[in-house]
Amino acid sequence: MFSFKASLAAGDADRRLAKLLAPGSNYSTSFQSSLRRLRRLSAAVAACPPPWPAPALVVTPEIHYQSELWLPLADIRPVFERFYCWALSYPPILASTPFADATSWAGVVSGLPAFVGAASHPATLLERLLEDGDLRTKFLCWSFMPRRFYGDGSDRYPGQAAWIGAWFDRCRQERRLLRCLDAACGVGASTYGVARLLMERGWAQERFLVDGWTLDPLEAWAAAHATFPHDSHWSAAFRREVAPLFASGVAASITFRSTDLLADQIPALGPFELIICNGLLGGPIIHVWRDLELIAGRLAGLLAPGGMLLAADHFHGGWKKQCPQDRLQALFQQFGLNVFEAGEGVGGLKPDQ
Repeated sequence: MFSFKASLAAGDADRRLAKLLAPGSNYSTSFQSSLRRLRRLSAAVAACPPPWPAPALVVTPEIHYQSELWLPLADIRPVFERFYCWALSYPPILASTPFADATSWAGVVSGLPAFVGAASHPATLLERLLEDGDLRTKFLCWSFMPRRFYGDGSDRYPGQAAWIGAWFDRCRQERRLLRCLDAACGVGASTYGVARLLMERGWAQERFLVDGWTLDPLEAWAAAHATFPHDSHWSAAFRREVAPLFASGVAASITFRSTDLLADQIPALGPFELIICNGLLGGPIIHVWRDLELIAGRLAGLLAPGGMLLAADHFHGGWKKQCPQDRLQALFQQFGLNVFEAGEGVGGLKPDQ
């Protein structure tokens, strides 16, 4: 598990990122044969008639077919999966990469970001990534943090946020440390959002702690430093949003951790008075019943007596819905939580003991 305190210091970000990237090494031996095979494939493309893969190209079924005929993805995907394993210091989540769901090399190329330049052939792209450390870092971040995965800031669930803010007001008179967990934090927008709600309602920084947990270590790092090397505009906008939290010192109470909620063991932290788990349970990510049971049980177990577990999402009313919301309510009740409405989604209250 990687753990990062929130910080905007460039030195902190660089030093911590170095822990996630594999040390630079001579790739000539490990990738030499792969590059030769990819170059042979690329050389054969010279005989292929246009149109050929290019960024932003609308890939038709015919282009997919041509691409598979000349550059079979089955020959390319394993090479780039090995590249991801070589480039990172931890086992990467290969299911998150652009190669996981692609149907052809043309489909991969059509979505490549502008910063990779012209790279319609796999050998060209791989050579650049192996030789250029800065480009490699950007490509890794782009691969595991595509912009489409995330919402528009910390206000994705305004009804839930308003309810939490009112609850914070009621709790403020109590003389205790308030511990909050964002159990599916992604790049941290909602984690910072919880801290912002506390700051706006007059909570002193030393009276609360906020944890953000996400599966991918690169996400945890990006969240902690509010930076996205592959997207300068996103970085600038995100930093403007969280800047008041750092200026006030509130961000010192925020920690991000890479945590697999389905692993054999999870961090022995808590208990937490508030846990939010938005956009995870019952949709495309976690919907198998045994996984839902495991995670819901673990989150309920992390609650302090009188604590709340909240889960909101945007997929229960749409095509991504995998589990009816009333089944989630029944699951919360199964683990001893009293179900209630909390602005949006499902809420569960752990009885006082």
